[in-house]
Amino acid sequence: MIALVLVVTAMCLIAMFLRYKAGSSERRMRSMLARCGLDPELIDKGDTPAIIRDMRSRCRKCQTEAVCERWLAGKETGENSFCPNAETFEILAKSS
Repeated sequence: MIALVLVVTAMCLIAMFLRYKAGSSERRMRSMLARCGLDPELIDKGDTPAIIRDMRSRCRKCQTEAVCERWLAGKETGENSFCPNAETFEILAKSS
């Protein structure tokens, strides 16, 4: 019985962590869009669902979250080349 409770608790904690991570990556992605001169509402418009889905996936798997947070806060200088979506943001900016 105790093992079952521990398994359920672990599963709940994992689910909560994944929701938290998804929310954080969504916030960073919207901020990055704005910082790159794009409308963050682009995510909700549905014009480019495959592109947005891929961007979300890359953002959620990102290994440079701390650098991203500092860059978005203006504490890091230079380009956003650390971002796995940098090329996509650049292409979207050129096409808009």
